[in-house]
Amino acid sequence: MPKINGNEIKPGNVLEHDGGLWGVVKVGHVKPGKGGAFAQVEMKNLRDGRKLNERFRSEDKVERVRLEQKDQQFLYENDGMLVVMDMESFEQIELPADLLGDRRPFLQDGMTVTIEYYGEEALNMALPQKVTCRIVETEPVVKGQTAANSYKPAILDNGVRVMVPPFVGQDEAIIVNTETFEYAERA
Repeated sequence: MPKINGNEIKPGNVLEHDGGLWGVVKVGHVKPGKGGAFAQVEMKNLRDGRKLNERFRSEDKVERVRLEQKDQQFLYENDGMLVVMDMESFEQIELPADLLGDRRPFLQDGMTVTIEYYGEEALNMALPQKVTCRIVETEPVVKGQTAANSYKPAILDNGVRVMVPPFVGQDEAIIVNTETFEYAERA
């Protein structure tokens, strides 16, 4: 594994630190009036979700880990476990459903997801950035109302509540951003 200096750490990096794998969430570079500069790094443990704030000086060396990414197809959920299939070898593996957190409702049967592996261990699951959903409940369309910064609440077919423009009606298909839970466009 390549070692990098403490001042080269960037958000999104995966580091091996204190015997665990940590995803870098936020980095702030601090230059105090007295003493040397350092990077204030906020990290999240990829195995158990713990958070850690650590200071790294520029001369500190840390292990940067590269995770292997594989596109796999989601098949079904069974007792809190998500069953995904490798599309090349057709091998099926089970992953805990809490790996997705609050993005879980956007997972649809047959969807292609990206799984990040460290060796043989699956650490993370990423959904496509945009997903098509159907609106099951919202206020009726009001004629003559413009889309000038006025949004109305809507409930999607997966139970998630989002804000949509006033011209979008019930039973319409829309595209939702799975990272921000926001309306992107009509489908």
